[in-house]
Amino acid sequence: MSRTVSVAALQLSFAKGDMAENIARVSQHVRDAAAQGADVVLPPELFCDHYFCKTQEEQHFAAAYAWPDHPAVTAMQALARELGVVIPVSIFEKDGPEYYNSVVMVDADGAALGVYRKSHIPDGPGYQEKFYFRPGDTGFKVWATQRGKIGVGICWDQWFPEAARTMALQGADLLLYPTAIGAEPQDETLDTAARWRRAMQGHAVSNVIPVVAANRVGDEDGQLFYGTSFICDHVGEVVADLDRTEQGIITASFDLDEIERERAAWGFFRDRRPDLYDQLV
Repeated sequence: MSRTVSVAALQLSFAKGDMAENIARVSQHVRDAAAQGADVVLPPELFCDHYFCKTQEEQHFAAAYAWPDHPAVTAMQALARELGVVIPVSIFEKDGPEYYNSVVMVDADGAALGVYRKSHIPDGPGYQEKFYFRPGDTGFKVWATQRGKIGVGICWDQWFPEAARTMALQGADLLLYPTAIGAEPQDETLDTAARWRRAMQGHAVSNVIPVVAANRVGDEDGQLFYGTSFICDHVGEVVADLDRTEQGIITASFDLDEIERERAAWGFFRDRRPDLYDQLV
């Protein structure tokens, strides 16, 4: 019997300063995705609030929690257990005096399998994350969930081929990227939506692996997020997507055993030459 998995991405806007409302909004869409047959449901990055990192304001640190106790994590654990779906949960994490942009992988039985802390932290106009987050110390993670082996990167991680390849080398069946990206306030003419997609489509091609990206939409105090969430297959073809303004759910199904055979046949991992890659490290 083939291993077939159905994945979903959520594209939503979020209420400012209302964690409970945003968790409820995501929860309803997870329910709807599960009703459509999804086994794995990916919400956007930092869905508990507006994207607060466009400025440096110390009051936002109060919204961070230890990951096992985060309200979004505990809510999604109960939901995952009820619906039998896997949910990567993006949170603002507090660990003692340190703060991280993190994902907690919640399995289909509600178990929290662990935390991944965002490795690449951007620092530029509109995306001043280094004020809030330390660079992640977990390394790239792949979790053996009840619905397959899943690797998750967070937003800026998705631009780096090394991150995707590392997760593929760990045996990932799927690569998932929760995201918050949109306008570049320093340059109104700069639109990164197309190249954002192409970067991840390249990961799909080079690793023969499906990729799922979930972005937010809407105008948040003048910062416009451009949506365009998508799912692409293992050859980089977009098989489901949303536009720049709509909110909703996209789904796609993949035969993981068939993809594994095709990955072996292409020989990318057979023909790698890590003995020649010293300059990478």
